[in-house]
Amino acid sequence: MPPTLTPADQLAALGHTPFPGASDAYEAARRRLLAEEIELRRHLARVAEQRRALPPGPVISKDYRFIDTQGREVGLLDLFDGHDTLVTYFWMFGPQRARPCPMCTNLLGGLNGNAADIRQRVALKVLGRSTVERQVAFAVERGWRGLSFVQTVGDDYALDLGALQPDGSEYPALVVFQRDGDRVRLFWAGGMTGEMADPGQDPRGAPDLAPLWNVLDLTPEGRGTDWYPKLSY
Repeated sequence: MPPTLTPADQLAALGHTPFPGASDAYEAARRRLLAEEIELRRHLARVAEQRRALPPGPVISKDYRFIDTQGREVGLLDLFDGHDTLVTYFWMFGPQRARPCPMCTNLLGGLNGNAADIRQRVALKVLGRSTVERQVAFAVERGWRGLSFVQTVGDDYALDLGALQPDGSEYPALVVFQRDGDRVRLFWAGGMTGEMADPGQDPRGAPDLAPLWNVLDLTPEGRGTDWYPKLSY
């Protein structure tokens, strides 16, 4: 049986405003918001539990090939680095692009700062259609030292994933694989498409992995509707 949780509004009543002088209206609104934040935390925990409880996913039967930073052609199983779980991010940096996608770049910047810790538990790979040398060169330019880049051989992987469209347009893709003996299974893949976006919002998954948007969501101005990160300012 799951533990009985104290109602969120009761927990929120234990909160306090760190500086004096808050109006009664502010205090009341902040307590209501805190209760919602507690419920959000609980909902995220429930979603993560449901994700972990997924039945075994499909076996990856196609022999997708990749080139690692050592110049070796490898298979999907070789990317696990001795772990049972592989987290991959396909970024929008195809050979037709002069520079990678700024949004992908922003997200990877945040992952880079946590990569050493993440790799203690799971393998973490960034996949791209550009040569691995080109990807690494950009990583050096950005000062990224924690990420491991892999080049997809051919376009089968990107096409099957839906990350590459027949017209050449690319989309990012977050995919988690699981080792099953000498086989690889899909564990989970981000499934929120542009058609699932709510009115007035950019398409995005949940939880949002990018620190940028999480920080801006804490501010009075929010993330806005027409501002996006750039590669340089």
